[in-house]
Amino acid sequence: MSEPAQPLTHTKRRSMIKDLIFAITMGGVTAWSLIAMKDLLFNAGVKSNQFLTALLIVLTIIAWKILFGPWKPRVRALTLLVFILAVAAEILIGETQHERLAHYLSIVVALIPACVWVALFLEYHVERFSLVALMFLSGVLSTAPILFYDALVRRGVQFQFFVLRVVPENFNRVSHSFVTNQLDPGSGVRITLFSALVSFLLVGLIEEVSKFWVLKTSGRRYFSSIDDVVLLSIIVAIGFAFAENVLNPLYFLSFVKNQLITPTDPAWGSFIGNVLGRSVLTNMVHILSSGVLGYFFGLSVFARPYLEEGHRKGKSHLILHTLHKLLRYPEKDLFRKEVLIIGFVVSIALHGLFNFLVTLPEILPGNPSSLGDLFGLSGHSFLHSISLLLIPSLFYVVGGFWLLSALLLRKENKKERGERLVTDTFVLAQ
Repeated sequence: MSEPAQPLTHTKRRSMIKDLIFAITMGGVTAWSLIAMKDLLFNAGVKSNQFLTALLIVLTIIAWKILFGPWKPRVRALTLLVFILAVAAEILIGETQHERLAHYLSIVVALIPACVWVALFLEYHVERFSLVALMFLSGVLSTAPILFYDALVRRGVQFQFFVLRVVPENFNRVSHSFVTNQLDPGSGVRITLFSALVSFLLVGLIEEVSKFWVLKTSGRRYFSSIDDVVLLSIIVAIGFAFAENVLNPLYFLSFVKNQLITPTDPAWGSFIGNVLGRSVLTNMVHILSSGVLGYFFGLSVFARPYLEEGHRKGKSHLILHTLHKLLRYPEKDLFRKEVLIIGFVVSIALHGLFNFLVTLPEILPGNPSSLGDLFGLSGHSFLHSISLLLIPSLFYVVGGFWLLSALLLRKENKKERGERLVTDTFVLAQ
């Protein structure tokens, strides 16, 4: 049972006011700076100057890193919140009243499952609300790199760093070219399938790296156990999924427009079905891939105590020990690199494979929707009642819950290996 909140002293109140002013200033200035640089970057005159374009991209990256400055969680979270609200206001101002209404509704609808998912995985972080808010908001902003890259591709932006000329390319085009020229799998269907898989793996790579970066940048100082890292990485993933559902025009925004606003009679059944499908299935994919990466990152963070405990129990890592003897490289550093590589490979594979499997019916000849269609069976076969989407759905939802539960229930993952910092919250005592 938590202790009752203590009244705020005059000093604490002044500190909170200063934090709020700082967060509003930092978040607002950073938002204004990035919006201004974005407008310049896509300006026709500036876009033709590849060296100036490169300078603007460098400044954008610097401003982005400043946004995740080394402040306490409450200040970071408030800064990110102000930044998000400022950017959202910029987007909404340029829309029609009809478009704004659709965006407002999609945000509310997407926020409900996000809150449910956060509540399911919150566990003992209730008293560290500012840290949870920071992880969620960081997850929201982790969608920015892939959105920024997509904007560069769509606008045809090219830039040059000294003698190096960079031309952002569409993932599908790059994947198709790579598969055709390097792998040469033969038939057109094979090329399409391999190209789609490579493209989804590239997208998974960028998304997982982006989520990992915000997790490491915003939360590393506050990790106290491997479970801690897993849970906070899941909160980041929920924030990412929330932003993806709101920002992608094919997801919640499309559901609201096409099934609630546009029709004379709202199609509530289709709307709820689509929302529940994305809320459960796609959120679980992000949660699973980030949770697995969080587990391996947790092993990396606590490599020293984890290895020392293993040695005391008589466990040995033959490959690590051999490399340590041959290369004279610290065993814990080798272990950190090993588990991070494994974590990234597994999380990217899980992420990319899901996207590939749910898209498979659309890229196969005849667009089969069931196992019966896939195998060309007669219309009386019971396999026609088994949707192709059911297989990845069961694997990721049921299997994902089982895997994450198994990781979170392991005693060695619950063990406190670092100093647990109880951070400040946004709750004001009366």
